Amino acid sequence: MKTTGTFVGFFDATVLCLLWLTEHTVDSVQLSAPMEVTGTYGGSVTVSCQYDQQFRENTKYWCKGSVYELCSIVVKTPKNRSSDRSSISDDKEAGVFTVTMTSLRDSDEGLYWCVIAMSGRNVYSRVRLFVSHTVVTTTIPTTTSSSLEHDEIRWWATLRWILFVLMLCCLVSTYIALWRIKAAKKI
Repeated sequence: MKTTGTFVGFFDATVLCLLWLTEHTVDSVQLSAPMEVTGTYGGSVTVSCQYDQQFRENTKYWCKGSVYELCSIVVKTPKNRSSDRSSISDDKEAGVFTVTMTSLRDSDEGLYWCVIAMSGRNVYSRVRLFVSHTVVTTTIPTTTSSSLEHDEIRWWATLRWILFVLMLCCLVSTYIALWRIKAAKKI
C-alpha cells in the first residue's frame, strides 16, 4: 500500500510540473523592445515596442519603476495620449506602439516598461533609459538584439518540450514499474 501512496505523490508532482511547462508562456515572444536607449539631456527619445497581432485591441502603456509590479504609469493608450513630456501612439496595423519622451532630464533616467494590459497577467518588456550630457550618435541594430532574443526564446521552447517529454517518460515508466511490482506480488 505504501507503494501506491508514493506513486500518487509522484504522480501529483509530475502532473503539476507538466501543467506548468505546457501553460508557461514566454512573454518575450509576444512583446519586444530595445533593452537600452540613450537620449541627450534636454532632447528627446523614442522607444518602439513591437507586439503580436493578437494584442491589437489591448490597452498599451509605458511605466517607470525598477520593479514592474510597482511601476507608475507615464502614458497609456487607447487613443494617442500624452502627458506633459511623454506621448504614446499605437500603430495597430504594424503591431508597434511608440513612446516619445521630450525635454529629457536626469530624473528621467532609469527602468521603464512597455506593457500590454490583459485580464490576468500583463505582458511586459523592460527598457533602460540613459540620459547623456554629451551628444553621442550611436546606432544599435535592433535586428541583432531581436534575433538574439528570438534564439533565446527558441532555446527555451525546445528545452521546455524536452523536459515535458522526459517527465512524461518518467511518469509512464514509474507507472509500468509499479504495475509490474503489483503483478509480481499477486503471483
